[in-house]
Amino acid sequence: MPLNRLVIYAKNVEVTAKFYEKHFGFKAINMPGDRTVELVAEDGGANLMLHQAAKGQRSGQAIVKLVFDVEDVEAFCRQCAENGLEFGAIHKADGYLFANAKDPCQNSISVSSRAFKNNG
Repeated sequence: MPLNRLVIYAKNVEVTAKFYEKHFGFKAINMPGDRTVELVAEDGGANLMLHQAAKGQRSGQAIVKLVFDVEDVEAFCRQCAENGLEFGAIHKADGYLFANAKDPCQNSISVSSRAFKNNG
């Protein structure tokens, strides 16, 4: 059974939706009467569902990280920096690169070329 959706509880749903649209190419879908904004991954992968966080709900996750597959991590990070999203240092792992940042809700996000690693 595939994992198709992840829920993010956002203090500001609109700002969070624009962040994922701008930097990761999602398309926001907001159905009339629906309190959840669904961000559709147009190139495949899981959709993100943004739901208004309760007033007392803490922002940010320390044990969950959203990882986005990008073939060229360095180029992607440069492009994001031009658009206002700063990633931390680019790390070299076992045959791939990755870099970390935070979304507007302070959730951990990462871009990684691991999916493009040559395993053979």
